[in-house]
Amino acid sequence: MISLVLGIFAGIGATILGLARFTGHAFVFAGSAVSHIFRPPFFPGEVLRQFMKIGYYSLPVVGMTALFTGAVLALQIYIGGSRFNAESAVASIVAIGITRELGPVLAGLMVAGRVSSAIAAEIATMRVTEQIDALVTLSTNPIKYLVTPRVVAATLALPLLVAVADSIGILGGFLIGVERLDFNAATYIRNTTEFLQLADITSGLWKAAVFGFIIALMGCYHGYYSGRGAQGVGRATTNAVVSASILILASNYVLTELFFSA
Repeated sequence: MISLVLGIFAGIGATILGLARFTGHAFVFAGSAVSHIFRPPFFPGEVLRQFMKIGYYSLPVVGMTALFTGAVLALQIYIGGSRFNAESAVASIVAIGITRELGPVLAGLMVAGRVSSAIAAEIATMRVTEQIDALVTLSTNPIKYLVTPRVVAATLALPLLVAVADSIGILGGFLIGVERLDFNAATYIRNTTEFLQLADITSGLWKAAVFGFIIALMGCYHGYYSGRGAQGVGRATTNAVVSASILILASNYVLTELFFSA
């Protein structure tokens, strides 16, 4: 019995120590990546290429997610609001819910699944095939060349993706409200514009920038420190998606407290 209890506490302690080790290592890695943004040489071509891969090629999945999210949100709010004779609040709640929370969070999670895994797999494969060692041999800093452009591109691309997702999500709610729930189109648009404030939109865009930083950082971190062989690449890809998703949800709460606690 005593050995069982000691084993449980040893497992808990090992988990806590591993989490602390990961947190410190990730912070040092992030600091190194950010510091290289402001020091030459610069690689604008690589930043642009990563911006296209992260932002432009993620538009279809983010747009489809936002469209159906806005549609189902309008339907659910109407059904729930009908219990309290609050059906008229559909337009305003959809707009606020999309811009403040669902737009940035769902876009971040979708991009994390698509981009963070791809970044981790690419860099981990470079680690396995010793391409990163070759960069060092050629006097090229791998953090500056591989990590910093991806972090910058994702941080800039996610707010643009979320702005598009917000528009498409509100459009999805509008289509369901007008075509399915028989709202007047002009009234729906007026309720959306009257209740939606600039702070609702900007808070979501700031969240998106933080989420983009997290997505690229986790992909690069787990790929850069991946194990050897195919198993190491697979583990790095899985860990990148899981850690990015958890950090997105955790940081979303922290940022919501900062923006709206007052």
